[in-house]
Amino acid sequence: MTVASIVINIAIFIITLVLLVRFLRKDGRWDREKVRKTFRFFTCQSNVLCAFAALLTAVSQLAGGIPEWVWILKYIGTSAVSVTMMTVLLFLGPAYSYKELLKGPDFFMHLLTPLLALLSFCVFEKRGMRFSLALTGLLPVVLYGPLYLYKILYAPEGNRWDDFYGFNKSGKWPAAFAAMLAGTFLICMGIMALQNI
Repeated sequence: MTVASIVINIAIFIITLVLLVRFLRKDGRWDREKVRKTFRFFTCQSNVLCAFAALLTAVSQLAGGIPEWVWILKYIGTSAVSVTMMTVLLFLGPAYSYKELLKGPDFFMHLLTPLLALLSFCVFEKRGMRFSLALTGLLPVVLYGPLYLYKILYAPEGNRWDDFYGFNKSGKWPAAFAAMLAGTFLICMGIMALQNI
């Protein structure tokens, strides 16, 4: 099981690293504007967090065991990419087309990497989970939500983001954020249930 976990975690890290380099370079050079635009997306942030946690997990296993703090970070990363996947499958896919959101690099970041993270964490890195610990999986959404709101509504005109997720459509930001928190909570409870089987 440890070997399977190491292989999956290294795969998550390599896939994300390759995609990130591809996203952030233009004409063989690092492009500052592409970096700025790419990292505004929760998809990118969640995948980078998960990849970093996956790398730490693999290195820890090779060194003899996963420390509690690394395991918790892997959980938070797994929760974050699961939110990305479920948002695409249940909200963005029907609104913008699954074909567009699950092709090319997006197939990996929206579907494959989250599934690999869930597989490794819930099958090969199982150690049981308390309810209080499960709530830490809400952190990425709790932190990103207010940032997104500020950037689409309150930031100075030249620094604003488009409402690319459509969460403020018809001014329904509070309902959208509440739904994201509720959905994330359910994802966290699902991961906790899988950990405790």
